[in-house]
Amino acid sequence: MTISLPEALSELEKHIRPRTFPLAIRVLRKDEAIPAKTKRPLRDLGVQLSICQGITMARTYGWSIAMGGEDLSCPIAKAVFHFEEPLSYYTEGNLACGMYTATQQAGVHTEAEVPKFTKEENGTVIISPLSRTDFEPDLLVIYGNSAQVMRMVAASLYKTGGAITSTFSARADCADIIIKTKQTEKPQVILPCYGDRVFGQTQDDEMAFSFPYSHLGDFIEGLHGTHRGGVRYPVPAFLQYQAKFPATYEKLNEMWEQNENKNSL
Repeated sequence: MTISLPEALSELEKHIRPRTFPLAIRVLRKDEAIPAKTKRPLRDLGVQLSICQGITMARTYGWSIAMGGEDLSCPIAKAVFHFEEPLSYYTEGNLACGMYTATQQAGVHTEAEVPKFTKEENGTVIISPLSRTDFEPDLLVIYGNSAQVMRMVAASLYKTGGAITSTFSARADCADIIIKTKQTEKPQVILPCYGDRVFGQTQDDEMAFSFPYSHLGDFIEGLHGTHRGGVRYPVPAFLQYQAKFPATYEKLNEMWEQNENKNSL
């Protein structure tokens, strides 16, 4: 199925009903220009931001955001998106040790597991609501509650079956959303990290789902197919059962029934 981004947005609003704007994300190649009407945090807002802040701005304000190394405040994002060389101080686990891990060696293992761009993969990150996207994305990301994410998982597996495998470390979810999805070409269930909650102000009831743009047609077909099969959001409650009431309520029902039986004699 070939589908435009406006059509995809309409389908997402119908089947997923996200509270915030679904987003398109692209990592620009070196020769690509930043799209017009795109805000640069340092130039246009006078501040450096974390990528999770940029994502939240895009999905709640409806802004298109471009983030290069000069726009970033987060040292982890600078390292893993390769806007700066990941120095030994980072790779030796110093940022994780004492906060996320008991030892520096455990911190080394934690940092090694974070998805990373090579220098050649690095580029300015463009984040835009689907309604304002005028470029071909690398991936889409939609924030929602766990039931909405479950609904998107079902849609993404409709044509292939199987299961989605995602990894979680409570850190650097920007790398899971963008780098891992782009490198693996596979959808990801995203558990918002601590920084996304502190700085991006993502709420306790929110998760996210990202998938490659190349999967968009199959994903929309999956939304249609699973909808026909009865997998829907909001999840319909099963209501075809007879409730049990307090004893005094049931006694009144019994009295009516006894009267009906007398009248029928």
